[in-house]
Amino acid sequence: MSEASAAFEHTGVFRLLTVALGEVPARQAFAQLQVVPALLRPVGEQVSRAELAQALNMALFLDVTRRVPMASAYVADLQRTGERLVFDHGALRTVAWPSGALPPGEASITRVLRPLGFELAATYPLTRLKMTGRAWRHVDLPEDIAQYFVSELHPERFSAGFQATVSRVLASARDPLSPADVALLEQLARDRQLPLAAAEVLLPHLMACFARHHGLFEADDYQQLLSESAEMAWISTEGNAFNHATDRVKDVAAVAEAQRALGRPVKDSVETSATGRVRQTAFRAARVMREFHDRGQRVMLEVPGSFHEFIQREPMPGSSALDLAFDAGNATGIFKMTAGSAAADEPAAC
Repeated sequence: MSEASAAFEHTGVFRLLTVALGEVPARQAFAQLQVVPALLRPVGEQVSRAELAQALNMALFLDVTRRVPMASAYVADLQRTGERLVFDHGALRTVAWPSGALPPGEASITRVLRPLGFELAATYPLTRLKMTGRAWRHVDLPEDIAQYFVSELHPERFSAGFQATVSRVLASARDPLSPADVALLEQLARDRQLPLAAAEVLLPHLMACFARHHGLFEADDYQQLLSESAEMAWISTEGNAFNHATDRVKDVAAVAEAQRALGRPVKDSVETSATGRVRQTAFRAARVMREFHDRGQRVMLEVPGSFHEFIQREPMPGSSALDLAFDAGNATGIFKMTAGSAAADEPAAC
């Protein structure tokens, strides 16, 4: 047994991942991602909110690598050289609109994030997209546990026809959390920890929140949504799955150039925040096949899926602490990675 394996295989985070995913994926997650020593606590009777948050983040990161071929290829490159990436944040999209049995908008996700120890760090108006973005940062280990960038689309800012289509598409949404799950989240929020057995039960249900919860709908409805909002069209096929996962790197331009030299589809430009301290770029979105209804038949259409992003963060002035903020302009530019090739490199704007 190597020292590296001994460092994690008896920890609470590894135990949670093994129960939720199996031993092989759990080992894969630890091989791919850096985990700070503070999160490598031995398995005990209780699991802290930080350990459960880290296990969830690692599971969701693995999900992106399975769905995004370029993410898988990039991570494989790192593994061949013995490197682990720093998971900076995951991003997902919600709709501030009645959604069947699912709580509307970001509430479907924040009811999970708050008990896990995340707090609202900042709000970012995404005016051009008719959306609002919010950053959720972990209270206990803000630099070491990946943040969540949760965006909400506002259908009331679109046409009446668009709103009616959103209602039709989302009406069948189911809630992945049971009353027992909600009770465990309330216990976690109160105690900041859960018994190990309860955490093992809860984690797969939390993972299920980051998926699509509504059923099949008409291809014509997809086209109606796409005509007004590429973002809502994306939500209609992918739901609350991670839109992208992000690697924190030292030199984002150098990483982009290296990936481009390998023939991989990297965004042409690097988005730079107003402060100059946060720089981002990304692979173009994967293309995925999704099923739709079409006048009584079922058809498969190719649509944009998720992608992998790179971010470079510089320290705050006069501090060693990283600038963990986001930028509305950067976010708007990155969002276009799932809007189609024609829009993928439009200048960023709010």
